[in-house]
Amino acid sequence: MEKGWIKIKSYNNAIESEIVKQMLEENGVEAVLLNKQDSSYLFGKIELYVRQEHVQQAETLIGDYGTTSYNPEDVN
Repeated sequence: MEKGWIKIKSYNNAIESEIVKQMLEENGVEAVLLNKQDSSYLFGKIELYVRQEHVQQAETLIGDYGTTSYNPEDVN
């Protein structure tokens, strides 16, 4: 991942991660999903990244969406 992108959330569910990404983009926050799931068995994480300058806005939007906001344990 290029410099300036911060991982703010991890998902197990591909559909939920796409919905959150779309919601962020509709609100002017550029977002990228990095799918680290195994393609056959679908275990692993899908990581959501936003630009460093949009972390606060993304956390607020995700919190308003009804999911848990940024959790440092998700980063590892």
